[in-house]
Amino acid sequence: MPELARFGISIDQELLVSFDQLITTKGYVNRSEAIRDMIRSALVEDQVENAATTPTVGTVTLVYDHHTRDLSDKLTEHQHSHHEAIISALHVHLDTHHCLEVVVVRGTAAQVKRLADELIGTKGVKHGKLVLTMAGE
Repeated sequence: MPELARFGISIDQELLVSFDQLITTKGYVNRSEAIRDMIRSALVEDQVENAATTPTVGTVTLVYDHHTRDLSDKLTEHQHSHHEAIISALHVHLDTHHCLEVVVVRGTAAQVKRLADELIGTKGVKHGKLVLTMAGE
């Protein structure tokens, strides 16, 4: 295990109380582990945002009305045209009209963002979100 460094921070009491409530809700055992996770998350986010050629993996989550004309076919076509970047897809029927689709993707940050924009921007998609992380880092 790497050598641990200790440091102190000054923080407003109300902010600390809110932070303690948050880490309790999320199940952290202590502040240190919560802060380590926050730092790791910020570092990954920064790497993904600032390096277009960084290998990434992620998910594209879509919600859409499957009764929208040709929408399912268009989404499938987008996925087929980027088959090398798509690891898997999950399709869930939410109700009689709406579907949730989760597409697991990989590639450089720029490639994955472009694919996500195509999927999310498809006419008829009600909501979409891309979540990226580093591939194996």
